[in-house]
Amino acid sequence: MNTALATVAVLLGRMLLGGFFLYFGLQKFGSLEGTAGYIASQGLPLPAVLAFATAALEALGGLALIVGLQARWAALALAAFTLLASVLFHAFWAMPAEQQFMQQLMFTKNLALTGGLLMIVALGAGPLSVDTLRRPAAAAA
Repeated sequence: MNTALATVAVLLGRMLLGGFFLYFGLQKFGSLEGTAGYIASQGLPLPAVLAFATAALEALGGLALIVGLQARWAALALAAFTLLASVLFHAFWAMPAEQQFMQQLMFTKNLALTGGLLMIVALGAGPLSVDTLRRPAAAAA
């Protein structure tokens, strides 16, 4: 693949993944009470704390991906969070039949997101990133 095309593809992929998490993190900040209620409905402890932590992780992790700052760590944290959230909140195998399709869709979407995040963990943020700007000698090697 053309190097310039690959550079742009990595940037766009990182921005799309990061934008997804930033959007939903900010949305959760706008509705912390509703997010805490949903968390409480699953029987998890400290729902208000978890709601805030979830919003912060999604918003800050998404922003880190967008700009490519500590992108590998942000992607790893978001991947772990996404897998955990999938099992806890989208367990389609344990849902009533009328809810299974939508929950399975959400679960498999999260698996795909996790796959993209793990690619960032493995390959890094790419040339157009703060990570690369901070380490120009390492990026050139």
